[in-house]
Amino acid sequence: QVMEGEPYYHFRHRGTRQRALSRHWGWHMRLTRDPQVLWFEQQTVKRRSKRGASVVPTDPWFPKQWYMNNDVHPDLNILTAWSRGYTGLGVVLTVLDDGLEKDHPDLAANYDPLASYDFNSNDPDPQPRYGDGDKNWHGTRCAGEVAAVANNRICGAGVAYNAKIGGVRMLDGSIMDIVEAQALSLQPQYIHIYSASWGPEDDGRTVDGPGVLAAAAFHKGVSQGRGGLGSIFIWASGNGGTNYDNCNCDGYTNSIYTVSVGSVLGDGHRPRYGESCPAILTTTYSSRTTSKVQIVTTDLHHRCTDKHTGTSASAPLAAGMVALALEANPALTWRDLQHLIIRASKPAHLQAEDWAENGVGRRVSHYYGYGLLDAGLLVQAATTWAGTRPQEKCSVQAVQVPRDIGSRLTISTDVSSCSQSIRSLEHVQVQLSLSYSRRGDLVVALSSPMGTTSTLVTVRPYDTSQEGYKDWTFMSTHFWDENPKGIWTLRLENRGDDTNTGQLSSFILHLHGTDEDMPARRSAATATDECLRRDELGDCEDCGSSLYTHQGSCLSYCPPRYYGRARSATSRDTARVCASCHPSCYTCRGASANNCTSCPSGRTFQDVTHTCHRP
Repeated sequence: QVMEGEPYYHFRHRGTRQRALSRHWGWHMRLTRDPQVLWFEQQTVKRRSKRGASVVPTDPWFPKQWYMNNDVHPDLNILTAWSRGYTGLGVVLTVLDDGLEKDHPDLAANYDPLASYDFNSNDPDPQPRYGDGDKNWHGTRCAGEVAAVANNRICGAGVAYNAKIGGVRMLDGSIMDIVEAQALSLQPQYIHIYSASWGPEDDGRTVDGPGVLAAAAFHKGVSQGRGGLGSIFIWASGNGGTNYDNCNCDGYTNSIYTVSVGSVLGDGHRPRYGESCPAILTTTYSSRTTSKVQIVTTDLHHRCTDKHTGTSASAPLAAGMVALALEANPALTWRDLQHLIIRASKPAHLQAEDWAENGVGRRVSHYYGYGLLDAGLLVQAATTWAGTRPQEKCSVQAVQVPRDIGSRLTISTDVSSCSQSIRSLEHVQVQLSLSYSRRGDLVVALSSPMGTTSTLVTVRPYDTSQEGYKDWTFMSTHFWDENPKGIWTLRLENRGDDTNTGQLSSFILHLHGTDEDMPARRSAATATDECLRRDELGDCEDCGSSLYTHQGSCLSYCPPRYYGRARSATSRDTARVCASCHPSCYTCRGASANNCTSCPSGRTFQDVTHTCHRP
């Protein structure tokens, strides 16, 4: 082909590998002998990275973003993902909420009108309604967590600060099934990720989920959205912890089509508002008890806040991390992403009494799912992930005649009929119909043949309903990758008054998974150790030329208060190290006080002198 800016002629030949580094000798000989060819060279793909750009953003409030700036250990490991070059570029995300302040100076450059709509006033503009105590700040805060612009000297940085962000205004008015369905199916070939932090009342006595239209929108989204790869729905697990609510009574959070995200405090403790249920897949930070600084993000009236909190603050952080993974591998399906999220979540320091190892050796909790999500692991696993085989479903009707529940009822069912189609499980659903005199007193648990027990619903003291469960579907992610073969056991137990009575009239076990042996795949290795040489203490002395040596380990970036430089002036030594900035700087290009590129909280940056001053 003749290229723009002639006279360049670029010949492509089927027989050479696209990334071949060795020359193709046959063509080489023919072109050498051709008298009309004055010069030629086989083109190879070259790796180039931007110089001088520090990985750590220079936004004035980034030093306050403790959950991503290495202030807590472990943090969400966003800096590692950024250091690999992933910032959300090319990914489109929308926040389904109460509106979006599209002209906010820290959002405007990333705002995408094509990913936005106002279903409350039926117009394309998602701008929130002001006045009335300005209570419609939620959507704008969630959007900033994902896509606040970086390095613009305003506020902080979003997790996926180069992604396009839209907003859907839908919660500031009457919420109906049709409104939810319209929001969930907005531009499904354009929008990649939908982030939502809403659902039925978290009052500890509601059992409710999507209506007919919203349920159909979820199903159509995963089967047809994103060119057939499936829309990604990220969901907050709920804030009903203080009401002893359980997220398996929320049909949005416990849908197999949503990624349900739990919350943890900076110190690893459970927030009092946190709900538990086995539908939770992963966890991110939501607030901090040790300081007044919570989640940093954009706020109404072009302002900035460090007070955003709750499970609804956790979901957008996960949505931003998923955007980084989609940039790393745009071919991932909605199911691939759930596999990757499980592999990139780590129990770390998360506190709970119920951590248990499932049949494939993964630790899992009803409060946190598989643990704290790690963006570095997520993008690393995404780049090498081989797609999953098609989703298989196998259902077993386990109750033929109604059974009295009494104080406890145990039902065992053999699912060997399923072992032809499913070798490795994904989601497991239990569909129940039962009557009960006080619904909240009933604990329901499911055990797999591999010995994993998942509590589908815990005691809900405020749930005094006499309605029972009418064809309600519970879901668990705890059996992921297990082999379903053998006997499954459902246990119903009365934890209330002896006078409670009821009948179980139907129990259907729905198994989802694939015919591939998933545990045979190696899990995402914790960042492969790239150390070339260690000293007698085991500290790394040589990380090669592409990584930085820092405090005895190898990093792909230099953390805040450090800058990257060559270890020595000799050209033979290609090793790079992280050296300390001047104490007055937060990020810098060199060791002196006038090499600052941003300042710690409480100091202001002087543009001309590149110094940091106390106001």
